[in-house]
Amino acid sequence: MKKLITSLSLVSALVIPSILNADQAKGLNVLVNSGNPQTQSMAMVLSMMTIKKHKKVVNIVLCGKAGDLADKNLKGIPTKRPNGKAPSAKKNLQMLIKLGASVKVCPLYLPNANKDKSILLDGITIAKPAVVAKKLLNKNFQNITF
Repeated sequence: MKKLITSLSLVSALVIPSILNADQAKGLNVLVNSGNPQTQSMAMVLSMMTIKKHKKVVNIVLCGKAGDLADKNLKGIPTKRPNGKAPSAKKNLQMLIKLGASVKVCPLYLPNANKDKSILLDGITIAKPAVVAKKLLNKNFQNITF
């Protein structure tokens, strides 16, 4: 019995603070570098739920092939969902911007893709590494990478 109580106390001490901390987070930092449409869509869906359902702040940085989502000249690739609707990650990204998400492209994307900032969708800017690093180190935010 004593071992059971000790075990339950230990589990409670480890699990409860993380559950409480997740709810107290101010928001989510989302780093997307995958060019896979399904992976990009999942990043956008989780970001959308963070804003709509949990009323939290979302900061998104697009790097590598994911930077193509920021290019207004490229079409988004729709993905199938269980409910039949299929908006592209790009459409969801545009909705996230309207909802107030901060969206940036990594500063290496444009020169390595032979593009300039004129191709960026409205509301998307070029990330400053020091600012991104500060956000990633902010303990009030959860970090997730796709």
